[in-house]
Amino acid sequence: MARSNPKSEAAGKADRPDDPGAGPSESLTALRSEIDRIDRQLVELMNERAVVAGRIGHVKKSNNQRTYDPSREETVLQRIADVNPGPLSAESVKAVFRELISGSRAIEQHIRVAYLGPAWTYSHLAALHRFGSAVEFVPVASISAVFEEVESKHSHFGVVPLENSTDGRIADTLDNFSRLAVKICAEVPLRIHHNLLAGCDRTEIREVYSRPQALSQCRNWLARHLPAAKLVEVTSTSHAAETAAKTPHAAAIASRQAGVHHGIDVIAENIEDLEGNSTRFAVIGHEDSARTGHDKTSLMFEIEHKPGGLADALAIPKRQKLNLTWIESFPMAGMERGYVFFVELEGHRTDPRVRRAIQSLEKKCRRVVILGSYAIAAAVG
Repeated sequence: MARSNPKSEAAGKADRPDDPGAGPSESLTALRSEIDRIDRQLVELMNERAVVAGRIGHVKKSNNQRTYDPSREETVLQRIADVNPGPLSAESVKAVFRELISGSRAIEQHIRVAYLGPAWTYSHLAALHRFGSAVEFVPVASISAVFEEVESKHSHFGVVPLENSTDGRIADTLDNFSRLAVKICAEVPLRIHHNLLAGCDRTEIREVYSRPQALSQCRNWLARHLPAAKLVEVTSTSHAAETAAKTPHAAAIASRQAGVHHGIDVIAENIEDLEGNSTRFAVIGHEDSARTGHDKTSLMFEIEHKPGGLADALAIPKRQKLNLTWIESFPMAGMERGYVFFVELEGHRTDPRVRRAIQSLEKKCRRVVILGSYAIAAAVG
């Protein structure tokens, strides 16, 4: 039997790259050179794309068209995901292109986006997923303040929570829609993953800080793993992380990003009680979005306080064969007895069937307000 040459084997191992997927004849230096060449091409192509995007913006301005359309961006991102062959995931590719689109847009237009702050709340994460990082983010102290920022045109857009899959509607948001004239121009369904953050060991935790909704969504986990800890409600998950970072024997329920920002560790991850926990955020502005063919329309109506009034109103979308995806009631402000109803249905307000439904509702109801039409978005996060 032929003996192996130890020197030859050692030399062969030295020539092989660290990457286990590389072939035996490939060197690490050659592969890195290939990466450098591809990176240069990517940079050239990204800048070429940004130039063309800028030309589109100029054409829109000359035709008095909106330069930013959230539905168009959603369509572009989905098309990119559809042609992605892998191995990168669709979400990874969309994240890269979201930042590319955001950076290209910033060359032509400065955009301000208000959200329920401070930084690294779930509202902030939703805003990042929608707009990318190349915008001016404006953190404010309440949902009402987000609406006021947009209505007064101090900010171009706002991001507000609309509903949670565990806790249901966000009452503050619906109340503001009933009072202020803003439009929904996009949605951001965000997967919510709660993390226990602390600067100490779990056995040393005596207090847990977070928003009431986050504490509610983790109540079973907390009862099992931290039954003696005091639960303390604060105004935001990011504020909870900041408090936990400064307070001995304290923890917070917040996003992983909030922990990184405030310098505290993830003690336990994904502690939400229900798998698939998500919050749907609305992007609000002064105009809704153009038709994409895969849209929904949100509207609000008031009915006469009489038997069968609601049934008559809800029969209208059925006659037009429109699918209702959400309905909520909200008490009307003031002494008058009655409710405002919020409805979402599939289709764009310019679609013939949706148009006919709205016209029929206007005949049956005291008031009908179209809150906006916008592209149906895939969940992120």
